[in-house]
Amino acid sequence: MEEGMTSHSPCPMATPNMKLENLIKAALNTSTLKRTGQSGGGCINQGEAYITDTGTVFVKSNSKPKAKLMFEGESEGLKALAGTGIVTVPQPITVLENPDGGACLVMEFIEMKGLRSLAHKLGDEIAKMHMQNVNLENRSNRISEKPQMEYIPQFGFHATTCCGYIPQENEWNEDWVAFFAQNRLDYQFRLLEREKGDREAIEMWSRLQIIIPKFFKDQRIRPSLLHGDLWGGNAAQTKRHPGILIFFNN
Repeated sequence: MEEGMTSHSPCPMATPNMKLENLIKAALNTSTLKRTGQSGGGCINQGEAYITDTGTVFVKSNSKPKAKLMFEGESEGLKALAGTGIVTVPQPITVLENPDGGACLVMEFIEMKGLRSLAHKLGDEIAKMHMQNVNLENRSNRISEKPQMEYIPQFGFHATTCCGYIPQENEWNEDWVAFFAQNRLDYQFRLLEREKGDREAIEMWSRLQIIIPKFFKDQRIRPSLLHGDLWGGNAAQTKRHPGILIFFNN
């Protein structure tokens, strides 16, 4: 998991190369791209705020080969969360490939501070976000009401997201138990076998996966939009309302 990174936290970081900065300028169609000195970093990514012709943006960068895939998934996650109209997240602008390796995610800059007085409000908003899809299902069952958003009946996501650098299998599945067992647990065990050669874990998993459905017998589990890697370092508040600084690696 990546440590949280907020746009107001000073942190030493490597200076972005000129090629990447020129790409950012071209993508944003700005003649101005000046560092503000506000930066942040975690165990995976680095970030820095820039002043442009139209305002301030926050650029999150990574030099690893899988960075573009990771940032594309994060961008789609931010769009999905913003689309609920419930929680506050930075709007993603673009994902760019670094000519010297890696990639960057350019997003809206939001001035934030540590989550304190409004923590309860953020908790309420996240709970509402978790229930939104369920509420959409209930409304769609009423002929007289047409929901503004579309109910999603399956488990998964339309884009690949990452847990750290590890891509996740998000193929849609109507059955949550099958999705959880196959797309999450089985995938992790296969990685463990391939990278660590842990045969004992695989043998234990072969016995466990047979009985997983029994743990959820007679339970109705419905799809819900979730926030990946939600912890204190990924949540903050503005002067007026709480907001989530998402680094969507889960």
